[in-house]
Amino acid sequence: MKKFIKKSGMALGATVLAFSAYATQAAETIKVGVLHSLTGTMAISETTLKDTVLMMIEEQNKKGGLLGKKLEAVVVDPASNWPLFAEKTRELLAKEKVDVIFGCWTSVSRKSVLPVVEELNGLLFYPVQYEGEESSKNVFYTGAAPNQQAIPAVDYLMSEDGGSVKRWVLEGTDYVYPRTTNKILEQYLLSKGVAKADISINYTPFGHSDWQTRVAEIKKFGSAGKKTAVVSTVNGDANVPFYKELANAGVSAQDIPVVAFSVGEEELSGFDTKPLVGHLAAWNYFMSVESDANAEFIKGWHTFIGDKKRVTNDPMEATYIGFNAWVKAVEKAKTTDVDTVREAMYGIKVPNLTGGIAEVLPNHHFTKPVLIGEIQADGQLEVVWETDGEVPGDAWTDFLPESAKIISNWQDKKINCGNYNTETKKCSGQNL
Repeated sequence: MKKFIKKSGMALGATVLAFSAYATQAAETIKVGVLHSLTGTMAISETTLKDTVLMMIEEQNKKGGLLGKKLEAVVVDPASNWPLFAEKTRELLAKEKVDVIFGCWTSVSRKSVLPVVEELNGLLFYPVQYEGEESSKNVFYTGAAPNQQAIPAVDYLMSEDGGSVKRWVLEGTDYVYPRTTNKILEQYLLSKGVAKADISINYTPFGHSDWQTRVAEIKKFGSAGKKTAVVSTVNGDANVPFYKELANAGVSAQDIPVVAFSVGEEELSGFDTKPLVGHLAAWNYFMSVESDANAEFIKGWHTFIGDKKRVTNDPMEATYIGFNAWVKAVEKAKTTDVDTVREAMYGIKVPNLTGGIAEVLPNHHFTKPVLIGEIQADGQLEVVWETDGEVPGDAWTDFLPESAKIISNWQDKKINCGNYNTETKKCSGQNL
């Protein structure tokens, strides 16, 4: 009996030692989760963001890592499957024990992930423009809120420089981002005196490919004698046949300009852009911007990816500023602990790629410039309008009555929530 106990004790000791060695090895790296679709309808946009995170990790490791440790990427593929985003997030946090996640593109994927990162107290950096109306304790929104993209784009088109547009087609993919953004834009247009009959709103499914009927309807709507524009929140690979059909139908930028919120250099590189010259996109960054930081970023990207023809785009820049802000906060906090890092994030300032500074706000959004770009024959976008400096991101729009009275402030201990009602002086849960 004593021999059995002795052998069991030796086996247990070996197991403990093996586990300890594993734990020590795991603790030697800081794990970075990468949550982007590498297959499916959104792969056209998201694969590049996966590569951007890998580039940032490689560059940080060349600098000596973070807190004396190397960064280790943990890449998963949610495959443009919204429920799978939640499963992969749980895998990253519960199984892989990642310290931070960079990921998602569509708002429906972010909404799928949100309950998981909140339950497991993870930290997600979301790098794409979105509809606002959200501020989670566990998410930093490094892309544009509506007041940093959609509203300025409409203002530009309404102006004399933008063509004095009077009639509006709000064209989107059928999910939360386009629907909420268009709800905001419709109210904004009505507040500016646009008649309801001069606003057409339509949605098509993800991956929609047969645009002939819809483009014919847009063309007809634009033939009423008033200057008409399309505000496009069409997402993913549906953009390719959409723009092709516009060209086939002879819809030029002079006749009915399209301003897109989800089309940038990466999407434009997938097809012939010559018929699209003059159409617009609204972002916070374009590859064509001239700055030392941008030139260095483009050079680093081409070296990393091994292809000088590869373009850069706005969500890549949002990934860049989010990653650098996280690194700076970790260095400030001297730990990767989520709660400590979050507190360290507020007020962090990092260079953006347009020559300005991005600042992290208490509502978990960033300050960003707004740029309107015109599509060129080579697939690049030439800046035709920009804001005078950076615009603070607003989590809750001023143009929906139920949202105008809501603010977000995670730094102020008296508020400390993402949806503080300024009338009732109460928070309505973590998210409204």
